[in-house]
Amino acid sequence: MADTFRSSKIISSVDPDKPHLILVGLPGAGTSTVGAFVGEKLNRTFLDFDAEIERRVGMPIAQIFGERGEAAFRALERTLTEELKAFGNMIVAPGNGWLADPELIALLMPPAKMAYLRVRPEVALKRLGGAGGRPLLNRPDPLGELTKLLGARRQVFQSADIEVGVELLTPQQVADKIVEKLAALK
Repeated sequence: MADTFRSSKIISSVDPDKPHLILVGLPGAGTSTVGAFVGEKLNRTFLDFDAEIERRVGMPIAQIFGERGEAAFRALERTLTEELKAFGNMIVAPGNGWLADPELIALLMPPAKMAYLRVRPEVALKRLGGAGGRPLLNRPDPLGELTKLLGARRQVFQSADIEVGVELLTPQQVADKIVEKLAALK
């Protein structure tokens, strides 16, 4: 595994019998930051899709979008998701566009569990400091784009096994809530 997911700090063994925990939310919800904390708290490896794709391709996500296009980026996400099927026991933060493809979700769920980090578009945009270098938000109305994303992803977000409102909590507190709610699922 160390050769496959080199952007991750390997903490736990990858056990295909233990489901992944997938963290989702609008850009700015904190899935990457919270994912690292959840991984530490549960002694499980954390994998950030964007960091791993950037490592594999050798360029930032915005550059991948700009030079190769969104379809090429989505193909990289698919490859990474297919690889994850052979593993388990990881905390995973895919990009928001990953959620738009039900086939990708179905590759991991079930048995994977999903945790939704809920944040309003206005708060997400403020956390990002504007478009935040996110290719899909680099448009004249980033707030409108986030609002549309929320509408388009609402059904997937609402299907999550765990939901945590993140606006008034620190990333550590969000991680604590996720760990608490995950334990209650068992």
